[in-house]
Amino acid sequence: MTRVPSTSGADVIEDLVARARDFAERELRPVALAYDESEAFPHAELRRAAELGLTCYDLPREYGGGGVTSLADSIRVLEELTWGDSPIAMVITQGGFFAWPVLALGTAEQKQRWLPALCGPDPPAVAVAITEPSAGSDAAAIATEARRVEGGYVLNGHKKFIGEAHIADRAVVFATVAPGTGAKGITAFVVEHGDEGFRRGKRLPKLGSRCFPAGELHFENCFVAEDRRLGEEGQGFSGLMWVFDRARVQLAANSVGIGRAALEHAVEHAKQREAFGRPIADYQAVSFRLADAKLKLDQARLLAQHAAGLCDDGERFSTEAAMAKLAASEAAVFATWAACQTLGGSGYIRDSPVQKWLRDAKLDEIWDGTSDIMRLIVARSLFRSDVGSTESRE
Repeated sequence: MTRVPSTSGADVIEDLVARARDFAERELRPVALAYDESEAFPHAELRRAAELGLTCYDLPREYGGGGVTSLADSIRVLEELTWGDSPIAMVITQGGFFAWPVLALGTAEQKQRWLPALCGPDPPAVAVAITEPSAGSDAAAIATEARRVEGGYVLNGHKKFIGEAHIADRAVVFATVAPGTGAKGITAFVVEHGDEGFRRGKRLPKLGSRCFPAGELHFENCFVAEDRRLGEEGQGFSGLMWVFDRARVQLAANSVGIGRAALEHAVEHAKQREAFGRPIADYQAVSFRLADAKLKLDQARLLAQHAAGLCDDGERFSTEAAMAKLAASEAAVFATWAACQTLGGSGYIRDSPVQKWLRDAKLDEIWDGTSDIMRLIVARSLFRSDVGSTESRE
C-alpha cells in the first residue's frame, strides 16, 4: 500500500498535490454524476484514496498519517480533490474532521485508541455530532445532556444534519454537563455504534452533495464511560471553536475547487459554442461573467491561504477563517451559476456536471456557519476583539 512520505518538505507536498489531482481526474470525475444520481456511499473510492494516503495525509505520523501539519499545504491537496468531486472528497477527508477534536482535547491514550484506524486501508465511518434541531449557528445552545453517573455519563438528546450519521461506527458528540450555562457546560465524548442507548437515525435527503450522507443520531439514556470524555468538563466549546476555524478554511478550499471545475468547463464550452457565427467567448456578456468568476475564486483562494498561514504561525485566525469561508462559498455559487448560464440548456440537464456543481456549491454557504453568521463574525471583529464564533457543521 502506498503511503504519504514521512516528511512534509516542499517536494513531498508537490508530489501529494499532484497525486490528489491525478486521483481526482482519473477516479472521481468519471463517477461523480453516477454517485450523485444513486446517492450511494463511495466505498471503493474511499478505499482507493486510503491506499494512496489521501484519507490521512494531514494526520500525525505517529498514528499512521502523512504528517502534513501545515493547514496551508493541506488545503492545496483538498482543492484538487474537490475539483474532482466535492462530496466524495468530503467522504475521503471525514476522518480528519473526526480526528481534530480528539487531537485538540484527547489524552495520549485516547489518540492512540481512535486515530490509527483512520489511517488504515478501510477507514471507519465517523461523525462529529454538533448540530441539533434547535441548536445550529448557536452551538452554545446545545441541549443534548450528559449527566454524570458512577463510572461515566448518561447522554440524552437528538443530533441532526450530521455527516455520515446513519452509518457512523463512532462519533464525537458535543453535549452539555450543565444545562442552562451555555458554552460553560459543553463537553465532548466519543460514542461508538453498539453502545446501549445510542441509535443511528434516518438519512436526510439533500439538494446537493448527495453521496456524502447527512442524518440523525439519538441518545436515550446512553451510558458513556468516563474514559470516553475528551478533555475536562466544559472544555468542549473551546475545542469546538478550534475545529470550526480550521474547518472553515478547509471549506473555503472546497468551494474554490468546485468553482474552479465549473469555470474551466464553462471556458472550454464558450470557446467552442458558436452563436451568430462567432464563439460565444467573443461576447462580453459571456466573457465578463466568466472573468468575474475567475476574480472571485482567486480572491477566495488568497483569503484561504492567508487564514491558513495565520493558523500555521500560531496566530488567531477566527475572523480570517470566516472571511475565507464566506468569500469562497459565495464565489463558488457565483462561478457555478455563471457556468450554468453560459452553457444554457446544456448545463441545466441532469447529465451535465454543471448543474451538480451548482447544487454542491450551495451547501458551502450553509454548513460550518451560514454566510449570515460569517458576516456577523467579521462585523463583530470590526468593533470587538473578544467575541468568538459559535457556529456548527453538518
